[in-house]
Amino acid sequence: MLWFWILLRIVLSPIMYLGWWPRNRGMKNVPKRGPALLVGNHLSFADHFFGPLPLMRPIFFIGKGEYFTGKGIKGWISKAFMTGVGVVPVDRTGGSAAEAALQTGLRILAEGKLLGIYPEGTRAPDNRLYRGKTGVARLALKSRVPVIPMAMINTFELMPPGQAYPRLGVRPGVRFGKPMDFSRHYGREDDKEVLREITDEIMNAIRELSGQEYVDRYAAEVKAEMAGKPVRPVEDDGGLSDHG
Repeated sequence: MLWFWILLRIVLSPIMYLGWWPRNRGMKNVPKRGPALLVGNHLSFADHFFGPLPLMRPIFFIGKGEYFTGKGIKGWISKAFMTGVGVVPVDRTGGSAAEAALQTGLRILAEGKLLGIYPEGTRAPDNRLYRGKTGVARLALKSRVPVIPMAMINTFELMPPGQAYPRLGVRPGVRFGKPMDFSRHYGREDDKEVLREITDEIMNAIRELSGQEYVDRYAAEVKAEMAGKPVRPVEDDGGLSDHG
């Protein structure tokens, strides 16, 4: 992770700033040291680059184990790249995917790092903000670390699904909101109503930062609908890892 972050700072940062002139705001809301939970919308693969860009610390993300288990050269490249952009694989030994992601997130935060979470559970199918999954609320209550809303701006237009490279002429950016305090709910991480209340409060904070239209449906359901696939109810599995 460290080698790629250093490469990003030294080599890619000037290219990204000169090529796209990103508009960034609120970096002072992110602590310079110690753990914090950065919770954002997920519009594009470019989020992994333009989100951490203005910070002087790397952001770690939880990702599917499949990113790290490929065979041959392609598998090695995938593993190296995902590790480089801060993706940490979920260790599913002895537990469900949701519980494994929670424990992985708690471990990252216990190490004093910044953890990035996309509560929508997948990249949005369009430029709207979708219903968040409640794993982010459980993580916030169990870890008791600062929760920072993070809104990606214009990254959908920059690199929409199917676009291999970021477009020129689009100015992306990221906005970090003020830390959110959920201490009034500490000890209630198993209360489903509390988890939904916290998750909705976080999603509303992201919406205020991003200016997006909010859709009270899971993004995965809408993606299936758009692809002409049978739409099944999406289980709220936590949404802690990036499902693409």
